[in-house]
Amino acid sequence: MFDGLNWLWTIVVGGVAGWLADLVVPGVKVGVLGAIIAGILGGLLGGWLFGLLGISTGGIIGILVAAFVGAIIVLLIYRAIAKR
Repeated sequence: MFDGLNWLWTIVVGGVAGWLADLVVPGVKVGVLGAIIAGILGGLLGGWLFGLLGISTGGIIGILVAAFVGAIIVLLIYRAIAKR
């Protein structure tokens, strides 16, 4: 399922989505590695949520949007946990 290039694309798209989400969510600065991790987790979460809602994530833009939305959710959860 995940060959070498798919892993690379996952990291690149996850990094971009996480970086964008890190810019949007106030009060959270996770750094480069944290942004990549948030973006990859966000891609999984966003893809799952978009699938539940019946929203197509075809193409690189759709995948990036789903990862961005998911990364925002991941960072909001992180911020809620970290402030405790």
